[in-house]
Amino acid sequence: MRIAQEEVFGLVGSVIEYATEDEAVAIANGTVYGLGAGVFSTDRDHADRLARRARAGTVNMNRHITDFCLPFGGWKQSGIGREGGPGAVASYLETKVIGPHA
Repeated sequence: MRIAQEEVFGLVGSVIEYATEDEAVAIANGTVYGLGAGVFSTDRDHADRLARRARAGTVNMNRHITDFCLPFGGWKQSGIGREGGPGAVASYLETKVIGPHA
């Protein structure tokens, strides 16, 4: 459905059934956007493994956290770059490599 494929900014949630964990990850990653995701589990290691598979700029586990000291930004068509945290500075830097003396 369209609501599950677009970024909806508001108090909206869509629920999609899945049969396997791999299918759930495929559904979550099967969109052109990747601003944020959430993983809920009583098993922290399991939640961490799922969070690492999500293609999103921020993945919350068992709650929603907004911490403006941490980098914020999306993947795919949800944007490029980061706001906040050390990652935000990187876009202003130019890398220069100077080789060793001969």
